[in-house]
Formats: sequence, structure tokens, C-alpha cells
Amino acid sequence: MERTICLHNGTVMTGFAAMEHCSVLIEDGLVADVFSEKRFEQKRFSDDIKIIDVDGAYIAPGFIDTHVHGFGGYGTDDASTESVIEMSRLLTRCGVSSFNPTLYPSEKGEMLRAVKNVAAAMGQESGARIMGLHLEGPFLSPARLGVQKAETLSLVDIAFMEALWEAAKGHIVNMTVAPELKGMRELALFCIKKGIVLQAGHTDARYDNMVEGMQAGILHSTHLFNAMSKMEHRNPNAVGAILIHPEMSCEIIADGFHVHPDLFKLLLRDKPIDRIVLVTDGLKPTEQAEGPFFANGEEVTFHDGLFHRKTDEVIAGSGLTMIRGVKNLVEFGFSLEDAVKTASFNPANVMRYRGKGNIIPGSDADLTVFDQDFNILVVTVGGEIKYRSF
Repeated sequence: MERTICLHNGTVMTGFAAMEHCSVLIEDGLVADVFSEKRFEQKRFSDDIKIIDVDGAYIAPGFIDTHVHGFGGYGTDDASTESVIEMSRLLTRCGVSSFNPTLYPSEKGEMLRAVKNVAAAMGQESGARIMGLHLEGPFLSPARLGVQKAETLSLVDIAFMEALWEAAKGHIVNMTVAPELKGMRELALFCIKKGIVLQAGHTDARYDNMVEGMQAGILHSTHLFNAMSKMEHRNPNAVGAILIHPEMSCEIIADGFHVHPDLFKLLLRDKPIDRIVLVTDGLKPTEQAEGPFFANGEEVTFHDGLFHRKTDEVIAGSGLTMIRGVKNLVEFGFSLEDAVKTASFNPANVMRYRGKGNIIPGSDADLTVFDQDFNILVVTVGGEIKYRSF
């Protein structure tokens, strides 16, 4: 590992603003300094410093995908430590420096085993850093399954939640729940004490259920517009509550298929930019070279921009990558600075990840460098180069 690296001749997306003709100095895994090219020319670097000329490319905070099931044929579906480690390596190709491997619910014993094995990958990553687990269930609404399996869902069960926490050795970061379920307040209080970020999703909640959930600390939401009760003029339901209340943050899948591109204009108008979090919800076969493709134990096919369950053509999930999501957001009307923010600063803020999502002295040296055509050039994680295309 190079202890000192200087990325120079780039536009630095600090997390707050863009600074052209700048350099970023990395020392001992942290951002040591951000300075102009004029100062770069005046500096005298020792021979052991690795200097990388990025030729005018963008130097952004590393992308953080807080909702991703798999990539490249590897993922949490395998319930395998080794598979998640390989997923970590491959994700850097798309600009990801940190991620929350996301697990579907399954039979209780099987889910506990999967949680234990996925959590065991933490500290063994070969690429992007695992920040902790995202549990997408099992406390979800059977009325809003999506591709979830009804037999794997559960009523609120605090004893099972405690068992999941123990199996993960305390490494559950976020959890998708249906706020309307009986006993949700007790679950929310448990999760608040453990520091788990609760997200409303796969929910048939009415507006009053959502407000009650917010009062209990459910202030984030899973893939806005998808697998949740739709807005009506007499009952705003889940979608309306998320749009109405600025304190509610939301995931968004920016593939142009899960959500119509023009709805992003509504989102920009109605949500504070720092409450919008780009996610992929990427499935195991995302960017997998050859089939057959499987997700959540079932065969899927990819067409019309989405994975579909082969048996009934139900949408199974996304094949989006974070860098394509950033590019799409720009095409949908976001500024580049705001698009990058949704992929870095915002998820770090919502998940309370200190030292991530910005480029200032003292922050973690998790950086993503990409060019004007949105090609990933360099990714560093903790100051180590994990991916380089040139």
C-alpha cells in the first residue's frame, strides 16, 4: 500500500461544492490536504509519494450504496462470506467505496445463518468496505411484496430481532420495515437503542401510519414509489407522507425504469436535496457476463432495463450501477454536484457514517475518480487504490 498518494489535475467534488484545477493529498488512509494546481506546482514531493495525474477528471467522495443485494454473480443470496468478499472487490469497478450488503428475509434459521455469514465478511474485504448489513425484512407487508416471498415475512417479533442482532454481532446498520405492523413502535425503540436506521418500505401504510412511524423514529424510506402504498387525494399514504414531510429521507433507484424520469423533477422540487439517497437495489446477476441469472433463489431474465422473475415476469429488481445512477440523475435534471451528493454525502449523513461522503482534511480517503463520460478511472478505499483503469 502506498502510504502517500496525490491525485492531481482534477475537479474536486468536495461534497459541498466543486473546485476546478485541484489536487487531493492522501496520507495514512486520510485526506491530508486539498489544494490548487498552482500550489501543486510549488510543492516538493519526496520520491516515495505516488502522483497520479487524472487529466481533468472529477475527484468525488467514494460512492456509498446502502441498498445492494449483489453484483457480478456474487451476493448475499449465497449466504456465503466468500461471495460477499468477491462482491466487495467487483463493486469498485462502478465507483463504490462502501456498501451495505442487503439481505432478503428467509426462513428464520436460514436467515440467521445468512446474517452471520455476511457479517463475517467485514474486515476481510478486498475492495469496497462493508459498513454493516441492511435487512430488507422480515417485518414487511404481504400486500406490497414486490419479489419478496410471503412465507418469509413475519409479524413483529422482538426475540427474533434480538437473535438477528446477535447473529450480525451488532453490525446491522439499516432495516426496511412496514410502519403499519402491530408492535412496530416496540421494534422501533429497540432499533433506536442499537443505532439501526429504520426505513419505511414494502409497506401498505396509510398516511396516519406513516406519521406514527415518523414519531417512532422511522425517518428514511426504501426505494421511493416502489412497493409502497400510492398517493391518493383523500389519503396521501406512504408516497405522499414521504413527499410531504421534508424530514423524511428517501432512497431512489435512478435507472429510469423503476421511476419515470420526469418524476425526478417532482422530487427535486419537493424534497430537500440532502434527503435524497441514490441506491442501486442491484441484484446478484448485475453485470454478470453469462447466464443463467438467479436472484433470491429464483431464475430471472434481464430485459427492458430490469430483471424479471422468469416464472411470471414480475419485476425482480435493478441492474443499475452507482456510476450509471449518477449519470442518469444528471440526464434527469440534477446538477452533477447534486447527483454526486446523492451517491456519497447523503447516504453517509443518513447512515451517520463519520468521515465519509466528503473530501476535506481528516476525512477517510475513500475517493472515486471519473471522467466526463462517466468512466471510472480510480477508486481508493482508506487510501488504498482498489481499482484503476489506466
